Amino acid sequence: MVSTATRIGDFQFDNCLMNAAGVFCMTREELAQVESSAAGSFVTKTATLEARAGNPEPRYVNTDLGSINSMGLPNKGLDYYLDYVIEEQNRIGSKPHVLSLVGMSPDETHTILKKVQASDYQGLVELNLSCPNVPGKPQIAYDFETTDTILKEVFSYYTKPLGIKLPPYFDIVHFDQAAAIFNKYPLVFVNCVNSIGNGLVIEDETVVIKPKNGFGGLGGDYIKPTALANVHAFYKRLNPSIQIIGTGGVKTGRDAFEHILCGASMVQLGTVLQKEGTEAFERITKELQTIMAEKGYETLDDFRGKLHYID
Repeated sequence: MVSTATRIGDFQFDNCLMNAAGVFCMTREELAQVESSAAGSFVTKTATLEARAGNPEPRYVNTDLGSINSMGLPNKGLDYYLDYVIEEQNRIGSKPHVLSLVGMSPDETHTILKKVQASDYQGLVELNLSCPNVPGKPQIAYDFETTDTILKEVFSYYTKPLGIKLPPYFDIVHFDQAAAIFNKYPLVFVNCVNSIGNGLVIEDETVVIKPKNGFGGLGGDYIKPTALANVHAFYKRLNPSIQIIGTGGVKTGRDAFEHILCGASMVQLGTVLQKEGTEAFERITKELQTIMAEKGYETLDDFRGKLHYID
């Protein structure tokens, strides 16, 4: 019997597939659709302390090879999502969930996490370190000194299960430097990767999205090789207690298989979910199970991280 069940920290999931933050997660209704699908879990829209309208439209466009977006963190605010995940965790038959958060400043990050720490929520939290916070500064996770400082401060008071959402890294030394920082802290997971930032898609003679003169994050086929590289690089470098969620370019069971082969414990769907809807979870799960059966794998542990190299 082929099983796609998995675990992150102390949490058990019947299926390794879930949505990526930003897709099918803005409203309770969308989250409920993911909950009732074949997905093993849902992650909420990345919440800021207060609700945000986000960037002007058009800010998301599907392309032949994926998508481009500059959303600007539209969300309904921390309380909306925190209240919902607390309600859900108390519902009989509910799946474990992930609450995604980001502060617009370090102080706001601490305000948000202290509120979650004081709440009744007992599930996983994903702190998004792949959003720019300060004009003229890079994304937090590209600033290793700031990343180290924030994690040190967070873990001085935060005791619940916490993971981080990462941007893609492109240099081997950056994998080494980032992993050295992450290994200092009791992180439950890292999520690799957020979109590749500041791509540009043009139709005829015009950019396709309005914010930032058309510059936006790339998702879909564009980013799968980069996502796989980040998953595997961190799988090889992080403490075994820090698990990996693979995100980027998953639209088939084969794509999910490759993320797990590179070391992912769970796999998130983004662009394909936006294009196809929640039916994608069942389709990709069946495709993954077929591949596993053909190869004689009964569980994800049979092949997770066992990527072959050429001698």
